[in-house]
Amino acid sequence: MAISNKSAIEAMLFAAGEPVEAEKIATVLEIKPQEVSELVGSLQKEYESRHSGLCILKLGESFQMCSRKEYIEVIRNLLELKKNTPLSQAALEVLAIVAYNQPVTKAFVEQVRGVDCSAVLRSLTEKAIIEEKGRLDLPGRPLLYGSTENFLRCFGLESLEDLPELPEKEVPNDGSENQITLNEALEQNSTEE
Repeated sequence: MAISNKSAIEAMLFAAGEPVEAEKIATVLEIKPQEVSELVGSLQKEYESRHSGLCILKLGESFQMCSRKEYIEVIRNLLELKKNTPLSQAALEVLAIVAYNQPVTKAFVEQVRGVDCSAVLRSLTEKAIIEEKGRLDLPGRPLLYGSTENFLRCFGLESLEDLPELPEKEVPNDGSENQITLNEALEQNSTEE
């Protein structure tokens, strides 16, 4: 019995349980990556038309099969999972700084926020929302941080280009000499790199 490429892609995404690059699927099926994208698009439409509990997310150049967010409560009840604790305001601020300016150093994040961010960076790294992206070629070789595919998945984004535009506002100045504007911090980060 001959298998269809569309069904094969569906089976591969289900079995993988994590994002799979379109290029890898194309290599396995001996087809072009463009054909993979078309077949996944067809699967996505099928799932949508029959109101399936599953969906296929596009994460950059990869695809992942997931359950739809509408079914999160029943899945939690079935698996008896505790609700994920929401990210703190500090974690959201650090995550926004990393996402919009990556790759960034811990020093850059701390300069923008004005406080130590070691624990928050460690927590976001443990949750696989951000990751180490190498080291900056400066004395001390500080770590660089950037977002992960898990970040895209959690926030329902296909790529970083889908992030909303930042407003052009300056950080309010309370007279402190150490306070800088967001634009100044961004300029300093670009000169560090």
